[in-house]
Amino acid sequence: MMETWGWLVGKTPMPPMWALGYQQSRYSYYPETEVKRIADRLRSERIPADVIWLDIDYQYKNWPFTVDPDRFPTFEQMIKDLRAEHLRTVVITDLHIADQPLAKYKPFEEGIAGDHFLKNPDGTVYEGVVWPGKAVFPDFTRKVSREWWGTLYADFVKQGVAGFWNDMNEPAVFLVPSKTMPDDTQHRIDEPGFATRVANHLEVHNIYGMQNSRGTFEGLLKLEPNLRPFVMTRASFAGGHRYAVTWTGDNSSTWDHLRQTTPQLLNLGLSGFAMAGADVGGFAGSPQPELLTRWLEVAAFHPIDRDHTAVGTLPQEPWENGTAEDVSLRRRYIEERYRLMPYLYTTTEEMSRTGLPIMRPLFLEFPHGEADGGPLDLSTGNAFMVGPDLLVAQSPYPDELDDYQVALPPSSWYDYWTGSRIDPTSGRKGIDNAAIAQPEVHIHRDLETLPVFVRAGSIVPEQPLVQSTDEKPVGPLTLRVYPPTAPGADCEGSLYLDDGVSYDFKKGGYLRLQFACRLSGQGLIVTVAPRKGDFQPWWKLLAIEVYGATKPYASATVSGLEHPGPAAISTNFDAEHHRVTALVSDNAKGLELQLTY
Repeated sequence: MMETWGWLVGKTPMPPMWALGYQQSRYSYYPETEVKRIADRLRSERIPADVIWLDIDYQYKNWPFTVDPDRFPTFEQMIKDLRAEHLRTVVITDLHIADQPLAKYKPFEEGIAGDHFLKNPDGTVYEGVVWPGKAVFPDFTRKVSREWWGTLYADFVKQGVAGFWNDMNEPAVFLVPSKTMPDDTQHRIDEPGFATRVANHLEVHNIYGMQNSRGTFEGLLKLEPNLRPFVMTRASFAGGHRYAVTWTGDNSSTWDHLRQTTPQLLNLGLSGFAMAGADVGGFAGSPQPELLTRWLEVAAFHPIDRDHTAVGTLPQEPWENGTAEDVSLRRRYIEERYRLMPYLYTTTEEMSRTGLPIMRPLFLEFPHGEADGGPLDLSTGNAFMVGPDLLVAQSPYPDELDDYQVALPPSSWYDYWTGSRIDPTSGRKGIDNAAIAQPEVHIHRDLETLPVFVRAGSIVPEQPLVQSTDEKPVGPLTLRVYPPTAPGADCEGSLYLDDGVSYDFKKGGYLRLQFACRLSGQGLIVTVAPRKGDFQPWWKLLAIEVYGATKPYASATVSGLEHPGPAAISTNFDAEHHRVTALVSDNAKGLELQLTY
């Protein structure tokens, strides 16, 4: 189903790796000294992060494609300083252009000269009131106008701005009951493959935002052809994920909106918008400390992890609005996201290739999970899959104090945090008191632990902690092996890696690794296949961690092209985390690790 939908409307292009990092935003960070303060605090608090966002207050009088010289006197140098701290900058560029004919405002003057703005039925340029006051609107149904729009980003790109936020692009218009432009506003469709004609806004409204983000994406590609664009959009249409990521809009700092986030993101993923997130902590209002903590915990497993809040609200950065324990927990979950980056990035590449979303409803991974062979039903609370192997089981009512039950899909599972095998109860009862196939796990609700489970037969790659995706990890690549519980059951995992920013992967600049394990009569065998692709990784060693262990293995040997015969190696047994670890050299040619009881 997902692959068919991807074939029909297109797949999400491979985003830059930094888009998967933690992102800090609010409406608005200004002046320049405040942006630098936030950046310094992220680094001094050792909270990993990749992006700081600038909302409309960085602009001169809210005119898009301008910078306020009083608030940001050294804007370009600020961008460079942030990059030196491995922080990228995303700025908002609303599509309405300030109606300023006498101000030497380049977007307005060029737009008028090129006849790029929407018209009224009488042929005059349509005007509406938005953030700058009177504004005009590009006609994105014209290819030539989209191309012109793309050129407006040249100065920002030259200054080092990394990404762009297309907001207000429904389009939003103030001071009118409809909150948008009149139905009879004229669009002049002029597009290869379409009949050239005039259409009114009633016909075009639903695709207008998508055409806006398309113009941005294609313009950035033209400016820097070998750099993956990052665009976020508020409005879009089927297929719009080819041009921009999105988010769930102006939510509120309430428990109910936290609860709604999971089904919203799952539905967006099923619709093609796999790169999506919510305003972490809520946009409108100020969250209770526990609400912010729990939101940051679960958002660490969302495709986009951006903390954002409205003007006039209390500070909402991870170090604000909470106790030292809250800050420690928030940091811990963001850190876990960065440790999981190899798995997240591999899942993201799968998304770009197949159309499968990063964040998945359980029925997508378990289409025959019910006793009758049908897909799992929707009564799975707020549980979701991240990629094929991780199951996140947030409480279905996160503000309640009660313990709760998690109905796990029919498989064997491990606890991600402890490494122990799960021993589920016999399962739920149906209306007729008959047992239901799904086993259940009792969850004691506490603030410290967001329940995460790993499917047996999985091999999950992880990396040492870094403070941004720019930073080269130091140490071995970790392969977390979760053995199957029965001989002959599948056991596999994979890793994909490239430079994270360019399209060199299309020319062989990538790395693919396949892992497998199998139970033997004497123990467990883990294999790492030879590398594929030309990209050189950052690690020289593999830390192979086998979970579910209750005792040390009696012996361990490794063989491969580097070893003419099996070579004995030492292992370490960690009873607390139910794991055995073996450290082996990775020579790119593959290896086999045999663990014997």
